Amino acid sequence: MGNTIEQIRKVELGTGGPLVGAQGFGSMGISAAYGQTDDAAARDTLEATVEAGVTLIDTADMYGVGANEEFLAPFVAAHRDEITLATKFGIEYRADDPGYRAIRNDPGYIKTAVEASLRRLNVEVIDLYYMHRRDPGIPLAESVGAMAELVREGKVRHLGLSEVTGAELREAHAVHPIAAVQTEWSLFSRDVERSVVGVAAELGVAFVPYSPLGRGFLTGSFADADKELSGSDFRKLLPRYTGDNAKANTALLAPLHKIAAGHGATTAQIALAWVQQRAEVHGLTVVPIPGTRKRSRLLENAGATRITLSADELAVLEPIAGQVAGERYADMSLTSAARESQA
Repeated sequence: MGNTIEQIRKVELGTGGPLVGAQGFGSMGISAAYGQTDDAAARDTLEATVEAGVTLIDTADMYGVGANEEFLAPFVAAHRDEITLATKFGIEYRADDPGYRAIRNDPGYIKTAVEASLRRLNVEVIDLYYMHRRDPGIPLAESVGAMAELVREGKVRHLGLSEVTGAELREAHAVHPIAAVQTEWSLFSRDVERSVVGVAAELGVAFVPYSPLGRGFLTGSFADADKELSGSDFRKLLPRYTGDNAKANTALLAPLHKIAAGHGATTAQIALAWVQQRAEVHGLTVVPIPGTRKRSRLLENAGATRITLSADELAVLEPIAGQVAGERYADMSLTSAARESQA
């Protein structure tokens, strides 16, 4: 089967970073956030990543409170030399206390977290280790210094940050080279363009957009989370996708449908092509990590790497983000956008 699928091109994940497929895979939905998963279908989808050349596999210790890392472990063992494995620390949940959540960046916690991830993933080294969220109460130099120690110990190969401002990225990079920044970036979410994208380009840091499909909304697969998604789907809690906001934002998809028809593509592929072309616009490596639990969607997403939007098409899509109704989270306090607005 592998010989029948066209593999996507490879790019360097940051200056001196590993070569990865130009599109990665976000695995969160396999274990958390989007309702029930068919394990067999999810494992088949993981196999399709390798067949398509989608080699950056992204997880986090908080997804399913460790269950996502454990689910990935057999796949990682079977394809260790073919993939670049990324995971994250920093958002602490506890299986025995569903209401507990804490942001932890202290060095002692980082050392404990990496050992737990290594054990769950059943690997000796993590290729890319992200700080998932920033705790401003812990000096950034202390946190990144502890992460750098993991590199020296051979437990981690490259460091990443998630939801940081441009100033925070610059400060962290001065302590130890940062390979990648991961933050939401899509036709609906462009706050990262205020500062961190420019700093990443200047420093040679790759950008890894999460939720490049607006958590599925940009696919046109649902129009109102209140009515169409299961009770366990956390998108029901996101302001953009419920009530009057959902109606207003659905109307914004009209240009995507028109452009998609012109390319013989899906709206998801056009949304991903837009994200991918940010690399040319801003002069940096961009590797989006859409997630799915279906092989067919994985291959569809990968096909977006072969679509180039014209200047006229990009111009039509340009205003969309500024017209989106609602924030990307009900509580924006942990985002880089919130800290930038306070600066």
